Parts: sequence; C-alpha cells; structure tokens
Amino acid sequence: MAGEIALGGRAGELFAGIPVRDFQKSLDWYQRLLGAPPSFFPNDGEAVWMLAGHRWLYIIVDPTRAGGAVQTIICDELEALIAEIAGRGVDFVDEEIPGEGVRKVMYNDPDGNEIGLGRVPAQ
Repeated sequence: MAGEIALGGRAGELFAGIPVRDFQKSLDWYQRLLGAPPSFFPNDGEAVWMLAGHRWLYIIVDPTRAGGAVQTIICDELEALIAEIAGRGVDFVDEEIPGEGVRKVMYNDPDGNEIGLGRVPAQ
C-alpha cells in the first residue's frame, strides 16, 4: 500500500472499541471468540484484550451504539484459528475471498457487531 501515513506515524497504540448492550453476555462471547479472558477491566462496563503488542480490542457498554461496529483483524495461521474458535462453540457467519490467497471470515457478536478475521498473502 502506498500513501501518506496518518498522524505522521506518531500513533503508538491502537484501541479498537465495540459497543455492546449486555456486558456479561458479550464478555462470555468475546472470551470464546478470542480464546482468553480480558487483559484488564478499566471499569464495570469495559473489558480489554491485548491482541498483540500495541493492539487492543475492547467492549464497552453503550446500548445506543451497539450493533454497528465492524472490525477486521489480519491473522497468521487463519485456518487453524478458525478451527480453534469453532472448538469453543463460535462459528463464522459469512466469508469473502476477494483474491488469490486472501480470505476474510466474519463473526457476529450477540448485538450484531461484526468481527472479521482475515489473511492476506505475504508481500
């Protein structure tokens, strides 16, 4: 990808938020999807998972905005990851294969937020 880097390349961390209605129901679902308990709880209505260095995903109780989030996480070993998640009782609901070696599977949380897992060919 070519182009200018946003914020002049000074962004050190990324926190991607997902608004949910029911904290406990969503907490259970995300733990099954992500295969781990949250890294920390900032307060009673948020849970945060560290996905990798400087990359965080969090849920936050916000009923008025719940259901509209779209997140895509590019992963290594996508096929194995899909199988692990299925083993925890969560199956993807849709997939896209827009090009050779490219695949994205989409999961919908209890509110309808979309969490995509994808792979792209090595450059």
